[in-house]
Amino acid sequence: MIDPQRRVAIIGAGVGGLSQAIALKTKLGFHNFTIFEKASEVGGVWRANTYPGCSSDVQIHWYSLSTDLYPYWNKSHGLQPEIQAYWVKLSKKYDLYPHIAFNTKVLSAEWDNAKQQYTLTTEDVLSGERMTSVAHIVISAVGILEIPKIPYEIPGVQKFQGTAFHSAQWPGSMNLQNKRVAVIGNASSGAQFVPAISEDPSVKVVNFIRTPTWFNTRPHVPYSDKEKWIFANIPLSMWLHRAWIMFWFDFPLLFPPSAKTLKKRREAMTKYILDKAPSKYHAHMIPDYPLGCKRTVANSGFLDSLHRPNLTLNFDGIAEIVEHGIVTKTGELFPFDVIVYATGFIGERYPMHVQGLNGVTIQGYYDAHDGPTAYFGTAIPDIPNFYLLVGPNTGTSTSTLFVEEVQIGYILQLVQPVLNGSVSSFTVKDAPTDAYNVKVQERISRSVFVHCSSWARTNGTGKVFNPFPWAVTLWWWWLRKPNWAHFVAVGAEKWVWASRIKAVKGCSAVLLLSWLCIRGSGWLILHNTVKKYMNKLILRLFETP
Repeated sequence: MIDPQRRVAIIGAGVGGLSQAIALKTKLGFHNFTIFEKASEVGGVWRANTYPGCSSDVQIHWYSLSTDLYPYWNKSHGLQPEIQAYWVKLSKKYDLYPHIAFNTKVLSAEWDNAKQQYTLTTEDVLSGERMTSVAHIVISAVGILEIPKIPYEIPGVQKFQGTAFHSAQWPGSMNLQNKRVAVIGNASSGAQFVPAISEDPSVKVVNFIRTPTWFNTRPHVPYSDKEKWIFANIPLSMWLHRAWIMFWFDFPLLFPPSAKTLKKRREAMTKYILDKAPSKYHAHMIPDYPLGCKRTVANSGFLDSLHRPNLTLNFDGIAEIVEHGIVTKTGELFPFDVIVYATGFIGERYPMHVQGLNGVTIQGYYDAHDGPTAYFGTAIPDIPNFYLLVGPNTGTSTSTLFVEEVQIGYILQLVQPVLNGSVSSFTVKDAPTDAYNVKVQERISRSVFVHCSSWARTNGTGKVFNPFPWAVTLWWWWLRKPNWAHFVAVGAEKWVWASRIKAVKGCSAVLLLSWLCIRGSGWLILHNTVKKYMNKLILRLFETP
């Protein structure tokens, strides 16, 4: 039985926070939760990133909630408006809006060990009013890319008198027609919106590139009406399509390619970039770091757009930003009306104050471990009943939503005993956390991730804190159930006894089945059981949808 007095706070109404809320409702029947969202609508990155051409890097059928597959996606990779509409629809379907405190920023969460609960301080972003509330469990769904990075290391960033913004904060009313636009950076976001904004020949675009990017082909293939009908009406068709996408992504990590194969892949990708890009840029377009060290960018029109007369790439380096433009390191002044920063995010800072036992804070723990660190990217020692979605070392080249769904299933097992009153709190221990991260960093030390500077490293060149260096299949396997010996449980007497009784019952069932098998009747029971479930499966496969 769920204790109605227990309360859960979820920070962030993005993809992870909404998925966690849906799971609390549908899997545990728990409704006493609040989602704190600093913006005025759900969607997270899909609400915030409205720049032209914004889309998913991963095929959309794998970047969908497994409980709510959608047969009518228009293309293999969803565009921002379509993805945002999908999450708004799910929020309405599961009646999440009454649980969401919009325009509310969480400033801090501090653990009261005597009361076994957190005190949260929040702020209304419109009025500035501050409020406090309590929660027995806090789930952070802000992800690791919460804070846009403005390159303040470039002299004069604040001098510019035109319009300047980060691509994650694209103004809804922005009209670039007849404007001179500087784009700084050309990774995932820049490579998506540069082709879109340069499509208008009146927009003069200069893309400043410090480090070239590896591109691969990832066309957005439209789904035909026939394919959509199949997804909607043929049982398991969407699941099989989704499984194929997962296999296609995960196979190279399950069975790493040889050095010879990697060499051929690099040669093929080099040829692809040079065949697509104008010859005048060839000397600057090929990265000097190995494939996979930084995220490979899907070419959704960027390389083709380089042939447009109104788009120029500049590799000279930026010396400073002045009132009306940018001065390169060669001394050339480029006048601009607009500067767009496609410069990524700050990943090594946790965006709010969270304090647990013994004065330990999340940021303090990160700093003490040379960068973001957690137990399976989900729990932190001395921070009870606090769980991270897409925490340290959870980044993959596959579906972030799949990673989060695995975490959510894991978190549900940890929070259920607390919500039903059997346990007051769980806190992960230091030793297993350290052991896991030693394993992670040892694996990373033998990978491509250490061969370049990156936002995913502390201060750009230190500890690698973002990638999960194995296949996501292994991620799912490791997080299928908690290792309870790795946690300290408080107020857990009822739960411990219930767990022991459950274990005894399980052992008894195994012994009984063994005895029946010895007596000769076990095989008949097993046969009838399998037959029963196979009949149910066949009926389900061929039933009318």
